[in-house]
Amino acid sequence: MKVWIPHQAGLDLMGELPPDVTVEVFEHADRLPSEATDVRVWVPPFLGGSDATALLRELPDLTVVQLLSAGADAWAGRTPPGVTLCDARGVHDPSTAEWVVTAVLAQLRAFPTFIRAQAERRWANEGNLPTDELTGKRVLIVGAGAIGTAVRDRLAPFEVSFTLVARTARPEQGVHGVEELPRLLPEADVVVVIVPLTDQTRGLIDKDFLAAMPDGALLVNAARGPVAHTEALVAELATGRISAALDVTDPEPLPADSPLWTMPNVLLTPHVAGSVRGLLPRAYRLVGDQVRRFAAGQPLINTVVDGY
Repeated sequence: MKVWIPHQAGLDLMGELPPDVTVEVFEHADRLPSEATDVRVWVPPFLGGSDATALLRELPDLTVVQLLSAGADAWAGRTPPGVTLCDARGVHDPSTAEWVVTAVLAQLRAFPTFIRAQAERRWANEGNLPTDELTGKRVLIVGAGAIGTAVRDRLAPFEVSFTLVARTARPEQGVHGVEELPRLLPEADVVVVIVPLTDQTRGLIDKDFLAAMPDGALLVNAARGPVAHTEALVAELATGRISAALDVTDPEPLPADSPLWTMPNVLLTPHVAGSVRGLLPRAYRLVGDQVRRFAAGQPLINTVVDGY
């Protein structure tokens, strides 16, 4: 059987595979590496969008699509019958959690203000001190999966208190249900959103969500852009009442005329939380494990159900 992967480096990172497995590098969408028959496992490009899904129709023997992203929103519901979709759950936990910690600290300690002052060669003490701090903050994490847990673990040394929210409450684990957000949001100093994009989470960060956050609170979106209602987000941030750190926007790339670019209370990064040097080694360890499982007839892990 054949396995198609998008990175040359993946050939050496997958580990030993069964002798009947042929791995081919499929880097260019307009040039197949070989005949499409007998491709049983396909690993699309990282963050490959809906355009990449068009190839599904060209692979008659495809059985498994193994994503390199934790989110499966561009693929869920688009795979043909008989094709199992798997995400990269676990691969992005450390990098995304690092981004969240970095973004929270940068915003609270006013690093964007000081960076702008540095570019102007201006010593910016006056009017900017004292800064806020993370110590003692009340942190609400919306999305109590693997990445949300990793965020909690990395923020714990900063002497913060936590409230975790998931789609369904897990009282035995201290996790609240999403229906409790109207009560929980007013009690949070920092709100980290790290949910998958599904029909249920699209537009979750709406006018009411934002209005429920207390004055001076920080919103951190490391999920997907459409989880936030862009017009409501822009309107609330324009008041200056709250601040935000955003790795994702809707649309992406963010248009040059978006007000978000110039708001002093907004930190923007271009969807980079998972794009780190350690991505490929972690991702292809998962790919190699999945190929070995598939070849041995064992159950796959990280299968996508109900969109995530």
